[in-house]
Amino acid sequence: MFIGQYLHSLDSKGRVIMPSKFREGLGENFILTKGLDRCLFAYPMNEWKVIEEKLKALPLAKKEARAFLRLFFSGAVEAEVDKQGRILIPPILREYARIEKDVVIIGVSNRVEIWSKEEWDVYSKGQEESYEEIAENLVELGI
Repeated sequence: MFIGQYLHSLDSKGRVIMPSKFREGLGENFILTKGLDRCLFAYPMNEWKVIEEKLKALPLAKKEARAFLRLFFSGAVEAEVDKQGRILIPPILREYARIEKDVVIIGVSNRVEIWSKEEWDVYSKGQEESYEEIAENLVELGI
């Protein structure tokens, strides 16, 4: 399980240090892809296989399903951690997530999310203001 929040900076080659606690859970190779809300998702290989199987079951006759599959899988890369604990974020993913320098890396249960600090600050501030309302709505889902 991934939990916590860490702040790091991108180097000139597009690499960022992955927190050691997250490296353990992700393994040496993992999948990095476009996430939602302008962040990146990082999945350990075993979790990626579960998600891949679920997504393959989506009905290809539905336009929205095809569009999501195309964007999600075309943005995916196999990432690896180097000897210094860094990962390379490809330019296309940095552009998608608007990552330029400062990066926030958060644990979200079965995945790691990578955010530009600016995007994370805007997102988290907006969500913190409605945190209790979100919690109340989750009760309706049995959580």
